[in-house]
Amino acid sequence: MAIRSIPLTQESYWDKSHNICCILDAHYTDTTPFKAMAKFLRESKINKALTDRTVVYESHVRMFWRSIEVKFNVGDLRRVLELGDSDNDTTIIPERLCKGLWYKMGFGGHVNGKYLKSLFSPSYKFLIHCVVHALSHRKGAYDETSDYIMNIITCLVLNWPYNVSQVLFDHLVDNISGEKYIMYPRFIQMIIDHQVNDLPKDPASVLCDNTYFKPFVVL
Repeated sequence: MAIRSIPLTQESYWDKSHNICCILDAHYTDTTPFKAMAKFLRESKINKALTDRTVVYESHVRMFWRSIEVKFNVGDLRRVLELGDSDNDTTIIPERLCKGLWYKMGFGGHVNGKYLKSLFSPSYKFLIHCVVHALSHRKGAYDETSDYIMNIITCLVLNWPYNVSQVLFDHLVDNISGEKYIMYPRFIQMIIDHQVNDLPKDPASVLCDNTYFKPFVVL
C-alpha cells in the first residue's frame, strides 16, 4: 500500500517535541552518565531514524501530503531510514516477555500499571526517552511508552529482528483518516529529499532544523 495524499489544512499543526533527532555524538555524550547507552544506540539499527538531522521545511511537508504525484510505501521508508528490517520480521512481541525484560531494566512501577520512563533506571530511561521522542507517533504524553515502543526497545535490547518500518508506516496511514496533524515530519522530509531533486528551500519555511535536541540535557 502506498500513501498518496492527505488533506492537511493550513491549521494542521505539529508538536515540536515529536519526531525530532537525538544528538548522540560521542563528542557530547562521552562525558555524561549515558556514554554506554548512547554508543549502543549509535550502533543500533535505528541509529539513522534517531539521529538524522534533516532540515524540515513546512512547505515541503504540506506539499508531500497534498500531492497526487509524490507517494511512498513501506520499502521507501525502510530505505531512507536504513532500518535493515524486512516484511518477514514480527511486529508483535509477547507482553509477558516485554514486562519481564523491563523489570530487569530497573522498572519500579506496578506490573499492570503504565510504563513511564521516569520509573526506569537512568540508563534505560535515556534509551526510552530517545526512542519515544524520535519514533513515537504521538504528540505529547512523552513520559508514557506505548506497546509498540515497548516492542521496539525489547527487540533492541535482545538484538531481535522487528519490523519498525511497518509500524511507522501503519501510523502514517492511520493519520489519513484521523486528526491529520503533521506526523513524522522529519521522516517525510527525508523521503521527499530522496525522491524529489532541486525543490526550493526557503529558510522562512523551516519547521525544524533538528540540531538542538540533546536528550541527556533534558534528562
